[in-house]
Amino acid sequence: MSLFSPLLLPNGAIIPNRIAKAAMEENMADRDHAPSAGLLQLYRAWAEGGAGLIITGNVMIDARAMTGPGGVVLEDDRHLDRIRAWAEAGRAGGAQVWMQINHPGRQMPAALGQETLAPSAVAMDIGALSRRFPMPREMTDADIAEVERRFVTTALLAERAGFTGVEVHAAHGYLISQFLSPLANRRQDRWGGSLENRARLLTNVLRGIRAAVAPGFAVAVKLNSADFQRGGFSPEDAQAVVAMLAPLGVDLVELSGGSYEAPAMMGSARDDRTLAREAYFLDFAREIAGVARMPLMVTGGIRRREVAQQVIDSGIAMAGIATALAIRPDLPIAWRLGRPDDAPRLRPIAWKNKQLASSAHMAAVKYQLTRLGRRRPAVPGVPPAWALAVSQLDATCRARRYRRWMGQRPAA
Repeated sequence: MSLFSPLLLPNGAIIPNRIAKAAMEENMADRDHAPSAGLLQLYRAWAEGGAGLIITGNVMIDARAMTGPGGVVLEDDRHLDRIRAWAEAGRAGGAQVWMQINHPGRQMPAALGQETLAPSAVAMDIGALSRRFPMPREMTDADIAEVERRFVTTALLAERAGFTGVEVHAAHGYLISQFLSPLANRRQDRWGGSLENRARLLTNVLRGIRAAVAPGFAVAVKLNSADFQRGGFSPEDAQAVVAMLAPLGVDLVELSGGSYEAPAMMGSARDDRTLAREAYFLDFAREIAGVARMPLMVTGGIRRREVAQQVIDSGIAMAGIATALAIRPDLPIAWRLGRPDDAPRLRPIAWKNKQLASSAHMAAVKYQLTRLGRRRPAVPGVPPAWALAVSQLDATCRARRYRRWMGQRPAA
């Protein structure tokens, strides 16, 4: 099977090739937390680059719950014209364009000044950086029901705006991932304890979305192959959850791993597992493929054509690429044309503090995205410390702007 073979999804939609632009958190919204001109330009670059599937960065289902300042919010139709322009930009090259929809739960920065919700009142554990995240409040049944409704509402709005699908973010330690993890979810009611209970929020959200959108609209899930923390969400749990998703009309499952506490999505783990230098989660995906009845996608560290092809040859349907496409948005076209594979990569970060190194890596990625949004070439050699300083200054300014915006906006 070639990287450039089309993929037929269970709902009948076709992805033109097996290369996906995986989600990266851009934090490039405008002052209304709608897509900015720079964000539209960034997605035009990816649309022209030849990926068969483009998945957006986090779109927040609730303005009160942000993964960071500067994120796009979609909870009503106030700025649907700009969301529609975003979809058009992404679809310009013929790709499927899916909106990743998310709620951060306890992984919401304290600087944003909002109450933090989580399945249980369990604080973040990332050493000295823990103070950047407030102690969350345990969610009530009413809170959970509201989150379910918001996921469905955002999916419907994405469909109205012209996106061809949504991806529900249930990985990386965000809210749904928190419910799945026995470390973050210590509830003893119908939302905690057994894996079936811990997966209830995810399955309810997926049922609600699938029932509300058109059959040809794709519904996907981003799921951890493992949390990479002792006692956390395990590979065996991931297999069981993927089996649960089979009857729910899920069109694709993207497998990643880790969280802010154990940033395995950056190639680091806290449970003694060694991750490969590229295609971090491929071994886990091979195991999960045995129970999956929908296509799988693997994301994490892929930057060379031969590695992407290895993913497809392993029986995985899609190869998800993130950082490499922040440096070379035209990488799929280059691969198709047989140009030299330059394996785009950022400057390595060998810092001992893994959480700080992860923050620096994300800052270096955002540095590239911002440049692409300004029609400037990427600078993969940017010093990580410089990128982190720029990112922190930008986040401070955006957090201040966000707090003012929250104080002025009409009720949802």
